[in-house]
Amino acid sequence: MHLRNSNVLITGGASGLGEATARLALHHGAKVCIIDLHELAKKTIEHKFHDRFLSLLADVTVPKDIETAIGKMIEVFGSVDVVVNCAGIAPVGKTVGKFEGEYGPHDLALFEKTVKINLVGSFNVARLAAFAMERNQPNEVGERGLIINTASIAAYDGQMGQVAYAASKGGVASMTLPMARDLSRAGIRVMTIAPGLFETPMMAGLPQEAQGSLGEQVPFPPRLGKPAEYAQLVKSIVENPMLNGEVIRLDGALRMGPR
Repeated sequence: MHLRNSNVLITGGASGLGEATARLALHHGAKVCIIDLHELAKKTIEHKFHDRFLSLLADVTVPKDIETAIGKMIEVFGSVDVVVNCAGIAPVGKTVGKFEGEYGPHDLALFEKTVKINLVGSFNVARLAAFAMERNQPNEVGERGLIINTASIAAYDGQMGQVAYAASKGGVASMTLPMARDLSRAGIRVMTIAPGLFETPMMAGLPQEAQGSLGEQVPFPPRLGKPAEYAQLVKSIVENPMLNGEVIRLDGALRMGPR
């Protein structure tokens, strides 16, 4: 499989890891549809790649939104060949701690929201995209499609205050193998990337000193990851048909401590 002439659907594609992936895919000749609740990347990408780029406002947790978006993408580009799920949130809160100035148990609604967006949203997009991919013509090695989900090293090394985030990303990591097995009969691969500390809009909200301090925790290279490096791994996964049913940590050998 190659990015050139592939039709790529990216959730959370308006910024961060998703935007970097959209730009790389377009650069290598793919047609790209991004789904997001924001339009941050739309104008700059559209200006250069208007004939190979589609930007849709949609909520990954709403089945009708995703069904409509996939239908629109197929109408415009003809198929969905690759899906990259980057949409997600990362709230902070301890199992028992301070929430909005009040001491008490973790806000259950916040926990549910995190799992719904990060885990249920990823599955919602994957299931609907896989259904569409089954109608694709197989390539020379029998592939009909590829789904790449995004977990986090927090799925393995969750820190204090990351209980909701770690739970949601742990679910994303855990569904990789069974989903790959489910879809193997159709020639659809499933992979997951578990990034470490990356330069994303979420990280950009921290002071520069704090960002530098976090980057120094990474054994090598001792810095924050760049979204383009995530996108580069996406390209490698697309091109290697033996990559299936696995989670790849992209973290510079970082193992996070408890705080």
